[in-house]
Amino acid sequence: MGERLEVQRFIAAPAGDIFALLCDPQGHVAIDASGMLQDADGEVVAAVGDTFVVHMDRESLNDIPDYGKYDVTVTIEELERDRLITWSVVGRVKPGIGHRYGYRLEPQDGGTLVTSIYDWSTASPEWKDSGIFPVVSETNLGGTLGILDRTVRRGYVRR
Repeated sequence: MGERLEVQRFIAAPAGDIFALLCDPQGHVAIDASGMLQDADGEVVAAVGDTFVVHMDRESLNDIPDYGKYDVTVTIEELERDRLITWSVVGRVKPGIGHRYGYRLEPQDGGTLVTSIYDWSTASPEWKDSGIFPVVSETNLGGTLGILDRTVRRGYVRR
C-alpha cells in the first residue's frame, strides 16, 4: 500500500450540490461512515485557510483504548469551486500529524464522478513509521461516498 487512498463513485447529482454539502461542516458529520464525526461548529467554508471544529469520538473505530471524545480543527488547504476541496486536521497532537482528506469532483453526463482522497504522504516519518496509517479504511471512504450519494439525492438541508 502506498501513502494515499482514493475511492470513486458516480453520483447522479450536480457537482455544485455535492460541493455545497462538502463546504458545510455539518455536511461532513451527515455523511461520515466511520462514526467518529459527532458534530461540528463553524460556518460554511469559502476559501483556503477557512477553519471549523469537528467533535470526534474515537471509540467508533475502537482502535485506541480510552481515546474517547476530542475535537479537531479542520483547515481548508485547497478549494476550487465545484471541483476540489481538501483539508488537514489538528487535534490532540500538535502540530498535526500531516495527513489530508478531500474530494475531487468531475462533472459528467447525468451527474458527478466523486473521488474521496485520504493522503498521509506529507506526514512526518515518525508518524508514518508508527503504523497508524491508514486511520480511516478504504471501506470507510467508500461507505462515506454511499452516504454522500444518498444525502445529496434526498436534498441535503443544513441543520
